[in-house]
Amino acid sequence: MHADQVDVSAAGVAALIAAQFPHWRDRPVRPLASAGTVNALFRLGDDLVLRFPLRPSAAAGRRDELAGVQEQARRLAAELPCAIPEPVALGAPGPDYPGWWSVYRWIPGETAGGPGLDAVPFARDLAGFVAALHGTDTGGRRWDGVSRGGPLATRDADVRGALAASTHLIDTAGLARIWARCRDAAPATAEVRIHADLMPGNLLVRDGRLAAVIDLEALAVGDPAVDLMPAWNLLGAAARAAYREALGVDDATWRRGQGWAIVQAIVALPYYAGTNPVMAATARGTLAAILDSRPPRG
Repeated sequence: MHADQVDVSAAGVAALIAAQFPHWRDRPVRPLASAGTVNALFRLGDDLVLRFPLRPSAAAGRRDELAGVQEQARRLAAELPCAIPEPVALGAPGPDYPGWWSVYRWIPGETAGGPGLDAVPFARDLAGFVAALHGTDTGGRRWDGVSRGGPLATRDADVRGALAASTHLIDTAGLARIWARCRDAAPATAEVRIHADLMPGNLLVRDGRLAAVIDLEALAVGDPAVDLMPAWNLLGAAARAAYREALGVDDATWRRGQGWAIVQAIVALPYYAGTNPVMAATARGTLAAILDSRPPRG
């Protein structure tokens, strides 16, 4: 998917485990199929999952980032209404992989489907998670100027470039009109802790209900509208309405949330069109849902 990504093999992972965590050396290592774009995943035995960044780094700063994600997960677990990843260990660079990597407890469940899931109870479960996360203490932190969660205008050049690259893939003229309205919506009046990557693959389902929210590496502080993206990347019309109602979202926040869904999807669509069919299909479905929900012209 990425020109600079590395290949991670099960044999290499087993060698890393034997060297760094010898008490696990007899556990089987199995690659885990995933449409994710950031990490290669492996099961270690029945109860652990290993996360290897596709773009590895041995820098101390990268170790601090991954350790920080794990520390946030430990602090937040008791404050949230469903499971999140439970950190177990942090792996170091080695001969078979040139970067820092993570070990978490395995959480059973199926990933949520693509756009169009019309399960109102699931939508309300997800809203409960989002509301709880947004209510956690940020420790006085603000938007970092880089991650999702700042003013939508900071993403305007990226969106316009991606629209120009997608004219053969989607109704870019219609999307450009919607994007302009979203970009110019009233700004957020408060910043909160946000997941910032509520994609279908990061939501686990059991018996039709939300079981866990995974992949906390994009956690940030910023505009709460960012976490409205599932309204278009996952939910159908009835569930979308239930999600909005449960979160009590005003018109400006809803419009910014739609804008963040456009940011994620339109950048992903041309990038992954030839390399990651699942991500490309989710992006296309997200944008189609946004186009379908626009008011009639006239």
